[in-house]
Amino acid sequence: MGAVLQIRRDLVDAIVEHARRDHPDEACGVIAGPDDGTDRPERFIPMVNAARSPTFYEFDSGDLLKLYREMDSRDEKPVVIYHSHTATEAYPSRTDIKLAQEPFAHYVLVSTREPDTYEFRSYRIVDGEVTEEEVQIVDEYPPAAADGAR
Repeated sequence: MGAVLQIRRDLVDAIVEHARRDHPDEACGVIAGPDDGTDRPERFIPMVNAARSPTFYEFDSGDLLKLYREMDSRDEKPVVIYHSHTATEAYPSRTDIKLAQEPFAHYVLVSTREPDTYEFRSYRIVDGEVTEEEVQIVDEYPPAAADGAR
């Protein structure tokens, strides 16, 4: 079975809303989650695209440093790193692949090229290798199962 990103609908809506708000520039951000092996995106953190560009995104290094310190102090990790593509499909560009530094994060891409619909896809990017994964949108996360309960 391939990798799966399970994400709450309100977080998907928040990402799409941020992408639409920043259009035609690319939007970017992080969803942090507990650093406990659950791989559960919880805390939505929209970031500023320091590049202010319709063709690529860049986190402000000061903002990013502050974010990582904050996540450290809350025992969180970046579960989802998202950004939007405003004119192309939701697939990582060469630059996106080169900049991907978090092997355990889900890299979510939203395409806002169509005004009435959007494309929402997730990838793992490890050592330059891109693997698309299934996205399961849920209303709420199931309670964490005890080992062997499933």
